[in-house]
Amino acid sequence: MPEPKQGACCGRSCAEEPAQAHAHGHDHGCCDGGPSQADGWNAGAGSARQTFKVRGLDCAEEVAILKRALGPLVGGGEHLAFDVLNGRMMVLPEAGPVSPEQVCAAVARTGMTAELWRAGRQDSGAEARHRRLQLWFTALSGACLLAGLLLHVALAGGLAAALRLFGDHGAAGMPWPEVAAYALAIGFGLRFVLPKAWFAARRLRPDMNLLMVVAIAGALAIGEPFEAATVAFLFTLSLALEGWSVGRARHAISALLDLAPPTALVTDGEGRERVLPAAQVPVGAHFLVRPGQRIPLDGRIVEGGSGVDQAPITGESLPVWKQAGDAVFAGTINGDGLLEVESSKAAEDTTLARIIRMVEEAHGRRARVEQWVERFAAVYTPAVIGLALAVFLLPPLLLGGAWAVWFYRALVLLVIACPCALVISTPVGIVAALAAAARQGVLVKGGVFLELPARLRALAFDKTGTLTRGRPEVVAVVPLNGHSREELLERAAALEAHSTHPLARAVREQAAACGIAPAPASELQVLQGRGVTGRFGGEPFWLGSHRYLVERGREDPEASARAEALERDGRTVVAIGNERHVCGLLAIADSLRPGAAETLRALRAAGIGHLVMLTGDNRATAEAIARQAGIDEVQAELLPEDKVAAVEALVERHGAVAMVGDGVNDAPAMARARLGIAMGAAGSDAAIETADIALMTDDLERLPWLIAHSRRTLGVIRQNIVFALAVKAAFVVLTFLGVATLWGAIAADVGASLLVVLNALRLLRAATPAQDLERGAAAGPGE
Repeated sequence: MPEPKQGACCGRSCAEEPAQAHAHGHDHGCCDGGPSQADGWNAGAGSARQTFKVRGLDCAEEVAILKRALGPLVGGGEHLAFDVLNGRMMVLPEAGPVSPEQVCAAVARTGMTAELWRAGRQDSGAEARHRRLQLWFTALSGACLLAGLLLHVALAGGLAAALRLFGDHGAAGMPWPEVAAYALAIGFGLRFVLPKAWFAARRLRPDMNLLMVVAIAGALAIGEPFEAATVAFLFTLSLALEGWSVGRARHAISALLDLAPPTALVTDGEGRERVLPAAQVPVGAHFLVRPGQRIPLDGRIVEGGSGVDQAPITGESLPVWKQAGDAVFAGTINGDGLLEVESSKAAEDTTLARIIRMVEEAHGRRARVEQWVERFAAVYTPAVIGLALAVFLLPPLLLGGAWAVWFYRALVLLVIACPCALVISTPVGIVAALAAAARQGVLVKGGVFLELPARLRALAFDKTGTLTRGRPEVVAVVPLNGHSREELLERAAALEAHSTHPLARAVREQAAACGIAPAPASELQVLQGRGVTGRFGGEPFWLGSHRYLVERGREDPEASARAEALERDGRTVVAIGNERHVCGLLAIADSLRPGAAETLRALRAAGIGHLVMLTGDNRATAEAIARQAGIDEVQAELLPEDKVAAVEALVERHGAVAMVGDGVNDAPAMARARLGIAMGAAGSDAAIETADIALMTDDLERLPWLIAHSRRTLGVIRQNIVFALAVKAAFVVLTFLGVATLWGAIAADVGASLLVVLNALRLLRAATPAQDLERGAAAGPGE
């Protein structure tokens, strides 16, 4: 049995009963692959007792604080779930009885504030006010620090004299205006730090807020007010940058909300028009979409035709022509025509609304690299605190070192212990990558599924509707006995004029494409399972399968040889004849998607070593498509349970295997694979719910793009981790050498935080699928 995948494989939560969860291909409690700050967020979605908007919730440090503050109230921190990037906290149903007022009061004691939040309600302006206030205090702290520096230069009699006096204030004394300026810088800088530090001190659980306060107090104690003020300013600046980076990642998702217009122009049966909020438009109502406007709701066109830009949903680069009977999606853009559309879904149930909800929730299913970073940070910070104590105590006690010198070096180590750069870059990178994927029409249901494509070794494809178009087409016309191609199509189309069979539709479409539109044949007689007879142009004709040709006794050597050759290539043969002879043959097949062979070559170039087709179709047809596409292995004539067994065998052989299908019929096989990818999910609720990754359009080019995007994301995260750890290691060495300073350590930490965040946000500018194909999947094989 293959290892269960790390997350919801079918859109249902792991909060289900264990037996139900197992039936969906994963074990109970495995949504994010292990314990994390987001445990229970998705599991509890829709069933939580209370959800709160928490201002000041920006990183894992605040999550730990809130768990300690609220754990005793709710019966344990495991009864809370956190959505850091949206600043929300959830009290799960299994928590003990607690009122919203108690929760808000407990949050307030930590220095943060909370208010009850409900889905569908816009966040209040309090969050924006909190951010503005934080920026103001940061700016005031910086201004006071700058004022102190200018006073220092002025009172010293020039820059050269000021530089000579730096570090000598203990002997020379510091003028009170300069002291006042630095004191104000410290006060403004600690405005949002002191409440959290006090909470940590009361609980005897030191965090970075408390460490910064201790470092600032220590600098003041040894007569270094300039360093204390600099640390206070740079730390509050780092908090502001952290809030900005999280807000930037939030904005990447919330921008999706602006795609659908808030109102719709609704019409009644008498031609009257009125503007209604989109949320109030009932299913079945008719609304108008003028040229250039965004479509407010999912629906079906009743009247009109236009090219519709579906890029916000599917990522398609060109508009798609839509006419009466075609489906349209909320958030897409109408072209030059006036459309009358019948609403098919309420505003909260549109494809766009579902995408937004899933992208918002996706980062709750966190990648393994994210979990590793937080586990490392949890061990790293206490280890550095212990090292700082050792640096302070051991050299003076054992080697006779100066207490003041080693106390200062211990303070530097405390400052550099801040893991912000290490922790913040990973979730920002994951969310930026999720948002970029959504803009390309690739809906990834979590960080855990975003990193899996980078590790794939094999891909299993369904045939019909995945590698092929999913509808039969006439692929060859073989005239015999002196007849022309046009004559053959004309007679076949006349005989199939009223049939609803897919093969008949393919014949009519081919005739129409050639400009042939004959009158229907008369005296039609359907021979069930074999063919049809009728009269056209005053002469009787028949149409049927190769078997029917043999039954009529009209088979001749040439017709038989041509039919058998076509059938060996996986084509369905339709023969047309009259009382004298066989007029010709039509070969019908479900043809390979355009660009499918090129896409599979790109997948090989990207390091996918094994490509498999799993289909219920006959072997001859499957092998013909596999030859055209470049598939390595074909397993044909499979029942759904056979596909599951085939995927299990692939997982045992290759480990990281993805199943690509339509998201509905292939759901059991997709659940058994490490990664389930649904093709053409736009407008299909079942496909969106079923897969771990949904390709919103029928574009196979998204597959190599997805693999390259996954590798880009992991590459950026690794760059950030290595850089952040290198900065920390360098300052540890500099501290022991006596070169590092307090303000230098915090400046390096702030700089590192800013650089890793900017590096992570580069993922928002992801390359397009076409660009990745052109580069030949230059990312190279995964790990």
